[in-house]
Amino acid sequence: MSAEDSYRGEVAEDGTATEDVSTAGEPVTSEPLMVFAPSEARSFPRIEVPPGSDLWVFGYGSLMWNPEFPHVERRQALLRGYHRRFCVYSHRYRGTPDQPGLVLGLDRGGSCRGMVFRVEAAAVDEALDYLWEREMVSGVYCPKMLRMRTKAGTVSACTFVADRAHRQYCGDLGLRDVVRHIRQGIGERGPNLEYLANTVGHLRELGFVDQGLERLLEDVRRLTEPPAGP
Repeated sequence: MSAEDSYRGEVAEDGTATEDVSTAGEPVTSEPLMVFAPSEARSFPRIEVPPGSDLWVFGYGSLMWNPEFPHVERRQALLRGYHRRFCVYSHRYRGTPDQPGLVLGLDRGGSCRGMVFRVEAAAVDEALDYLWEREMVSGVYCPKMLRMRTKAGTVSACTFVADRAHRQYCGDLGLRDVVRHIRQGIGERGPNLEYLANTVGHLRELGFVDQGLERLLEDVRRLTEPPAGP
């Protein structure tokens, strides 16, 4: 079973959770982290793009449906060697320091389907400014150029991989705590549950089925939404 079809190995082959999440109701916290101002975020080392060259950018989470940077082409893409995972604490966009949420990162192993966007050479600096302000506010992501497949051929694209040495990385959380964080998180960009649901919904629209995220969404909704009446 690929990394896209499981969530931390805590979902059995028959689709049932191997960890009881029925008590996942208590708020959980994590250590507050430094958040950089936009000008500071832009100062993190950039990827090198040859002058006059276009740039491909790979989105595996909200960038898929809300890129907000200039681009002239988009394609579906398959990245091998990494998978999408809720492994990053969010104290701003999908949570607060007191009640952090979780956002996606690329973590080692498996594969990940997403979207690549082509930025024309004239707009590369503008796109990188925006991406660094959006993704590098705490330094938890490592920007990398990775090769991935599209129907029109292989491209090398900029993407953001979770830094396992960063305090914001939380890939060792069990399923119960993942559910708790997603239930409680509300940040500048809205509820954490909305982020998860949007990710699953847009993956479906693209024809991708991430079984692990599908089951995670079912768990969170089951414990969040009121039971149906008689």
